[in-house]
Amino acid sequence: MLKKRVFQWFTSYLALVFALPLAPLIGASSQVRKGEMAGYLLVPHDKVPETYNAGFSLYVAAWPLLQEYPGRRFQTGLFGTWMHAHYDTKPTRRVYSDIEGGLGWWRDTRFATETPKFIMGGVALNFVAWANGPGAGKGRDWDQPKGKYGVAQLSPWVLWPPDGLNLKQGTCGELFGYGYLPLPLTTAKSTTAGKDVPTGNNCWTLFLNTGNFKGPVAFFTPYFFSRVTVDDPNLAGMFLDSRPSGPNRALQMETQYIPSVQATDEKGDTYARIAPTSFPRGPKGDTTVVHRVMAYNKKALWDAVEAWFEGGPPASGAIDPRASVVHNFPGRGRATWRIYDRSIPREERVRIAWDSFASPVAIDSNTFGYHWNEQLVTRKDTADGPLVTLPEYYRLAKEGEKAQWVVVQPEDVPAETGLAEVSFSRPPAEPSQPYVTPDDPESCWKKPGPVAGPFQAYPGDGSVVTYYWYRFADQPALLNADLTDEERESLQKRVEKLHRNWQKDRDYLAPPKIGKLADIDPALIVTPPPGLEAGYVPIATRQAAGE
Repeated sequence: MLKKRVFQWFTSYLALVFALPLAPLIGASSQVRKGEMAGYLLVPHDKVPETYNAGFSLYVAAWPLLQEYPGRRFQTGLFGTWMHAHYDTKPTRRVYSDIEGGLGWWRDTRFATETPKFIMGGVALNFVAWANGPGAGKGRDWDQPKGKYGVAQLSPWVLWPPDGLNLKQGTCGELFGYGYLPLPLTTAKSTTAGKDVPTGNNCWTLFLNTGNFKGPVAFFTPYFFSRVTVDDPNLAGMFLDSRPSGPNRALQMETQYIPSVQATDEKGDTYARIAPTSFPRGPKGDTTVVHRVMAYNKKALWDAVEAWFEGGPPASGAIDPRASVVHNFPGRGRATWRIYDRSIPREERVRIAWDSFASPVAIDSNTFGYHWNEQLVTRKDTADGPLVTLPEYYRLAKEGEKAQWVVVQPEDVPAETGLAEVSFSRPPAEPSQPYVTPDDPESCWKKPGPVAGPFQAYPGDGSVVTYYWYRFADQPALLNADLTDEERESLQKRVEKLHRNWQKDRDYLAPPKIGKLADIDPALIVTPPPGLEAGYVPIATRQAAGE
């Protein structure tokens, strides 16, 4: 009995670590080796003038990449971008910092489903901290926040869970519109945390355009980026709190792990199989993944909002298309996806023959996608929507010194490899630990604390989100943003203006020219309690598995 229990524990552990159920492999060939597929899908797009340095927006397709969620080792983003600070001359030292979030799945996702979530993904200097949304960042130790106070909630209508912003379950190919533009919500400071180093007033604000919500949601506090300059004043003025954004950003899909298996037959030929991987299919069979990538200058929004805050007429919040430019797609693209097991040195990992079944196309000058080789991919109509499933089986082929994984049909894979017996179903996993915030009555979560709650929301990932309503300036992120009481009160008045004038049912980002908009999980669209309509925001304090 003890041996049986040890074996059961060990197999469950391996299934969790390697994100593949072990049981189906027991009856398969003993030579089956677990591996992964990883790499990038690269999307070239034309450059725009450097003067469009005040943010960006785009529409990206959201869909279930894998047929079944493969466990917590699964990490991949859907198509997205990296927004770095723009410099007149290249820095002489490594100062990596950016905003690089988007749709996807991550190893620290606790309540994952096949439907992707969205994170903000701000990165402080060389990853010393990152901020994924209000109350979400690097690690879960509140004694070492590392970015968990880096994002302030702005919208009174969207609840942001710490595990990421949920899309409506079953989203399959709809377009999720988002972008970041700076708003002058705070004022520039000549000192930071009492030190003689400046902090700018670029409050990089996430704007969404979805089917059930439109407008600003949350923003990175300038202090999130400038905090590192307190210890290293030579870095002052180097980050997005004060720098403009680089307008010409990489556009890619970054995949860090898709499950795969490999085996070698008696002839010495090596075969691989990947977990069923799909892309959304349009009415004509092609796939749209990115639409209308735009860059802005400060006339698009900043100037009107700044004038409003200084006593001028209210700014509508609509981003001025005359101060924007659209990146064109030439229709080229490249893939670096490789199949390998981790014992293989990085330089020896072999690419798949992506071009044999996928052709990058500019569906129009503002839309990028793929055309598929119908003989190698599989069309599939699911309950969520139409999909194209990529080839599952590959053979390692060598031509001279060059090797690649070429597509083979399932019936051409020798049965002795055991690959057909492998299951990529969702593995068993231990219950997800809850996200919790500090409960100390002296903490910033309790002093001055919320004004209403608790309330609960039930998103489609099976979790329960507990939240309270805080006065905007009293939310924990702003109590940790190096702002004086006077500065917070000034910020409070500005946000009350926004809440009264900027509603959630009109366009801020220009709408897409094609397709249908994705929805945020309806459970996360909330309504302020009576009397708290302006100047108050919902803040999640706990997220746990539902019963």
